[in-house]
Amino acid sequence: MRLVPLSAVKEGTFLGQTLYNNQGKILLNKGTKLTSRYISKIREHGFYTIYIIDKYSEQELEDVIKPQIRRKAIDTVRNIYNNFSIMHQPNTNFFKKEKLKKESESNIDMIQEMTKAIVDDIFSQPNLLINLVDIKNVDSYTYYHCVNVGILALTLGIGYGLNRNDLYDLTLGCMLHDIGKIFVPKEVLNKKSKLTDEEFELIKEHCEKGFLYLRENTDIGPRPRIIVLQHQERYDGSGYPNSLKGDDINLLAQIASIADVYDALTSDRPYRKALPPHEAIEYIMGSGGSYFNMALVKTFLKKIIPFPVGTVVKLSNGFIGTVEQINSEMILKPVIKIFRNKAEDISPFLCDLSREKNIVITDVVYEL
Repeated sequence: MRLVPLSAVKEGTFLGQTLYNNQGKILLNKGTKLTSRYISKIREHGFYTIYIIDKYSEQELEDVIKPQIRRKAIDTVRNIYNNFSIMHQPNTNFFKKEKLKKESESNIDMIQEMTKAIVDDIFSQPNLLINLVDIKNVDSYTYYHCVNVGILALTLGIGYGLNRNDLYDLTLGCMLHDIGKIFVPKEVLNKKSKLTDEEFELIKEHCEKGFLYLRENTDIGPRPRIIVLQHQERYDGSGYPNSLKGDDINLLAQIASIADVYDALTSDRPYRKALPPHEAIEYIMGSGGSYFNMALVKTFLKKIIPFPVGTVVKLSNGFIGTVEQINSEMILKPVIKIFRNKAEDISPFLCDLSREKNIVITDVVYEL
């Protein structure tokens, strides 16, 4: 299967990954044959990018965690964020707040248990590579984003050699890193045009407010909380809320910041379309030593596949083909199944780019 903008999806192709609505209910199942009506329905629900299966990319991609575990984590994060949001509203009465407080305590316990289970599972697979972008619609972005940042940061943390206890705190902190956004008006979070200076100041407050809220209302430990506080700090001191620089930023927060930016770049947002993985990776690479710790960037680049299996690519010699296999030691040089020479279809053949010094991938192709 391959990731394509909705504008490039043709009728008759098949949905490669199940889509869920804002309430976490199934919108369309994997394998659904896409008609113009279904494509319009997907667009109406705020999806701009989806996975499809067609004649060019029939292989399925596996997530690093089981889909049901990811789904449960997303639903739990959604409940935590929604309950906290309602609790802090001035018109919520005492009895409602007490009920939500008990539910939130239960959900916090659940997300801590799930975090440990996810860490234990992935920790046993140290050579795991990320080859799947998590599909989110605009309205449910925060919940999907927080879980995916947790998975990405965990993968980076394992590659960097963190111990299991560090990984527990890292993943939990990432799952909750945007909790402070419950204090930011939705119209600001989902604004399509450029933020005003005043609106950006509201956004910047979410780190400290989230940190304080968790400290005063939960039993979440200090290390996950520091991720909530510092995930927007940058290695060169240009971040917020405290303009910390270099290793004054907690290591776990440094890892979280890379995962946070990568997942944001590869997600559709109200104000821009998602970047494909290879372009997001280029941004992270270019920010090493300035926004991000260069040693962490180098580790991250070894864990994320820029051109996942199923991606249709254009080569520097004019050939077009599908990524068939990843060369783990040279992830920018996968094995390609060539099926087209410029505009002319040809008999398919395999080309291993790791053996071709003068041929590189120049672009991802969506329209065929």
